[in-house]
Amino acid sequence: MIEATNSGNDYKPVEAGTYVARCYSMVHIGTVEEEYMGEKKEMNKVRVTWELPTELFKTEDGEKPFSVSKEFTLSMSEKANLRKFLEGWRGKGFSEDEAKKFDITKLLGVPCLLSIIHKTSKRGRIYAEITSASALPKGMECPPQINPDFEFTYTPFSQEKYDSLPDWLKDKIKVSREYREITTPGNTEDSANEEDDSSGLPF
Repeated sequence: MIEATNSGNDYKPVEAGTYVARCYSMVHIGTVEEEYMGEKKEMNKVRVTWELPTELFKTEDGEKPFSVSKEFTLSMSEKANLRKFLEGWRGKGFSEDEAKKFDITKLLGVPCLLSIIHKTSKRGRIYAEITSASALPKGMECPPQINPDFEFTYTPFSQEKYDSLPDWLKDKIKVSREYREITTPGNTEDSANEEDDSSGLPF
């Protein structure tokens, strides 16, 4: 599910339409069990969030932008939804070599156009869903970023960042294989970052 939120208790999705947006948050949920086409499978999930700097709402701390999020299976295989989404965003396909090396955190701070529609959940709740992303047309600019970049990953794991997440998202992370491995007493697995070999990619 994709969610459009403001920070108040009275949930109201942003209106359907096309918006200038900027990616600012990347949360690696980890490998969790989900049902796919009637079968239970383990999927490595990531949650990506964009701010809509032209769509502001009032809070006690001043105006803040609406945010919209989308969860993906962390896969860049040829038929993966993440790869198709990113190819639409950048306006061209990935070579197999680019896809293998692509670091999704390169999206942080990158602007785009997001297309958003409204759907109704089984419980009758209207929510906003991101259907696609595309590059900004020539001459169009995205306003300066409002929210600071946020990245939650397991390499390295930050308890402080984990604690800052909303409870419902922490609950999803808790059942992941990666979180259980990190929090298991006596686990000495090396979590050093692998060499980043994606600096030359378009994002």
